[in-house]
Amino acid sequence: MAHTAPGKAYRKGISLLEIIQRFPDEKAAEQWFIKTRWPVGVCCPECGSLNVQERKSRKPQPYRCRDCRKDFSIKTGTLMEGSKISLQKWAIAFYLSSTNLKGVSSMKLHRDLGVTQKTAWFMMHRIRETWRDNGGMFTGPCEADESYFGGKRKNMPKSKRENLKGRGTVDKAIVAGVKDRDTNQIKASVVESTDRETLQGFIKDNVKEGAKVYTDDHASYQDMPGFDHEAVKHSVGEYVREQAHTNGVESFWAMLKRAHKGTFHKMSHKHLERYVNEFAGRHNIRPLDTIDQMESIVSGMHGKRLRYDDLVA
Repeated sequence: MAHTAPGKAYRKGISLLEIIQRFPDEKAAEQWFIKTRWPVGVCCPECGSLNVQERKSRKPQPYRCRDCRKDFSIKTGTLMEGSKISLQKWAIAFYLSSTNLKGVSSMKLHRDLGVTQKTAWFMMHRIRETWRDNGGMFTGPCEADESYFGGKRKNMPKSKRENLKGRGTVDKAIVAGVKDRDTNQIKASVVESTDRETLQGFIKDNVKEGAKVYTDDHASYQDMPGFDHEAVKHSVGEYVREQAHTNGVESFWAMLKRAHKGTFHKMSHKHLERYVNEFAGRHNIRPLDTIDQMESIVSGMHGKRLRYDDLVA
């Protein structure tokens, strides 16, 4: 069905008041998680059996599998495993993370949920894990580009500035991205270099051979065997030539950089890949209704457990 309204006005949203009414207590949140994760009935996360007993005492866990004899809850085998945070707070965190285009800072989440900033920071990194896998190969036409992320040299302490050799992009992280025009889907990842092997390798890993690929005139994109390649010459002020442009993927960089400067203020090189996954994932589910966006996070949380010690190691 064609959408004629501007932006994403066709989506069915949920107001903050409605989300509180939808999850007024722990029981309501648990029922939503159960229905979303196990639409055909409570299922053992260990063996997949539906032969499950529900304990009235809910101790040591609410459910027990009669086949493999494992105890489990709705959190078992997911990013929430081992968490003492209530399901109500997790559901609201899913809502906030999926509806804020520029992301949610840990300070904002800590105030909204009444948890510590450390807990909120850990929660958001676990939610970002649900967006780590972003689909199969693109068939094109696609736009490919790269961008740099890092602080401005003038804002660095003198000791760090003096140790930097070179100019411009020195000591900045590099992110490569590709956008499929037909599906409007994005794939992006932190890469080590902007050389030909790295950037063309990223495209080959994410775009099917023979697809139409548009890039700028960066030297690393020249001579791309296996693709119908066309470039616009940014170096001489050419940004659009009929269908040749990279405006779509550059709008993704703009959103990510606005979040960098305006929401998070700092994205460390260590965790940058997680932020990139978050923004690519949120971009890819933007056409969905809000409740469907939240459900997509639930569907992606299985097997994505992230321990705090592993996160900060």
